[in-house]
Amino acid sequence: MKCAVIGSEGYIGRHLVYFLKEMGADVFCYDLNISSSHQQYKRLDVTDPISLRDLNLDVDYLFVFSGITGTSVGFEEYERFVQVNEIGLLNILTLIRKSVFMPHVVYPSTRLVYKGMDLPLKEEDPLEAKTIYAANKLACERLLWSYQNSFGINYTVFRICIPYGNLLDSNYSYGTIGFFLNQSIKKGTINLYGDGTLKRTFTHIYDVCNQIISASFSSQGKNEIFNIGGETFSLLEVATAIANKYAASVTFSEWPEKDLLIESGDTYFDDAKILKILGEYHYREFLHFVSGLN
Repeated sequence: MKCAVIGSEGYIGRHLVYFLKEMGADVFCYDLNISSSHQQYKRLDVTDPISLRDLNLDVDYLFVFSGITGTSVGFEEYERFVQVNEIGLLNILTLIRKSVFMPHVVYPSTRLVYKGMDLPLKEEDPLEAKTIYAANKLACERLLWSYQNSFGINYTVFRICIPYGNLLDSNYSYGTIGFFLNQSIKKGTINLYGDGTLKRTFTHIYDVCNQIISASFSSQGKNEIFNIGGETFSLLEVATAIANKYAASVTFSEWPEKDLLIESGDTYFDDAKILKILGEYHYREFLHFVSGLN
């Protein structure tokens, strides 16, 4: 099996490369970095059609894990967000459309596309985009459907909530858990906006990659959108577990107005759809992860 990973130097991308190689896949890696420790690596800019000529489309699966993230910063840098996240994907899809090859596209979306509610969110539940980044992801989900409908380019989309963990090195600074860890270690306190009762689905990177690969390679995953399953905790529960590990404290402060306006509310996932593919599945436990931290 041959796979290409765009965004091979990113947090999820480099773990996917690792898992795919462990499975025996022939993996071609692409990112903006000039060099990489990965074999079969080339620098690639998805916003540059000339650069995209180096992309090998003679693969079975194309993992498009490039892109930029952010909340309020997207309103200030909207051109960059649209160019990288949306035009970048369109450039890739157009390249496929004009080629003789037809790789299956695997794409990561986000919890931020949902209208938050205090219930496990299903894939068909109401959607909402409070940020440019969320709007980018919603647009890209629709673009993948459009190109499949018109040109037969198959895809699988995964909505990811809060990934954590690192199987490759000791560097840990990604996302919510990385933020809590840094605050505990460097400041001795984790500050939460509001009362910390907002709920999220937390998924170890091992389970993130396992679900992405399992569903993408399954016939049941073709042209479908899946929630990535995991464990549900409140932000306070997670912050408290990390704070206790490092003898830190948890404090609370009022929501800044601009942050409250774009806060999604409770976003935790119903994983019934992906479990139909995975079967009986046990997620790695967050509390076990915390107990193993140095």
